[in-house]
Amino acid sequence: MRRNKRERQRLLRETIEENPFVTDEELAEKFSVSIQTIRLDRLELSIPELRERIKSVAEKSFADEVKSLPIEEVIGEIIDIELDHSAISIFDVKKEHVFKRNKIARGHHLFAQANSLAVAVINDELALTTKATIRFTRQVKEKERVVAKAKVKGTNENGRTIVEVNSYVGQELVFSGEFEMYRSNIVKKDGVKDENSN
Repeated sequence: MRRNKRERQRLLRETIEENPFVTDEELAEKFSVSIQTIRLDRLELSIPELRERIKSVAEKSFADEVKSLPIEEVIGEIIDIELDHSAISIFDVKKEHVFKRNKIARGHHLFAQANSLAVAVINDELALTTKATIRFTRQVKEKERVVAKAKVKGTNENGRTIVEVNSYVGQELVFSGEFEMYRSNIVKKDGVKDENSN
């Protein structure tokens, strides 16, 4: 049943509030109108596109959780995080991230995604990378999506937290890194600092 514009826009707003992850295609089907009509409705109602809505939901969910840096300073979008345990972010490789000549992503973007995720997963106001061992395992091209997965492995003999990050395009590993993180709230296993430790 076709509704008038005002009624459709009211229902459109309600539908998106209930499910921010609904696509324009799904909305077009639901309201029996073209995708273009849905986009125009969203514009009139100042409702952002799906990608922006996902980002907004993620920022609201994780902004309070991430302590070590502002959420907007994370390279890529955090889609899951459990402090001092694990985190996942996604990074879409665009034109500005690649070399013009061969469309291959510049390595520092992949490193920045992994490093900022390693910082974000630390449950501390101050977290700094003191050492990183990294490996690029295959070239990443424009328009590919990189999914970085961070896992906190524990602490080393210096009390540094070790975070392992593996980045994938689909099922294929493209980058791996081990990050040694300094944090201000270091707690030794026995609760006291051993001055004789190496």
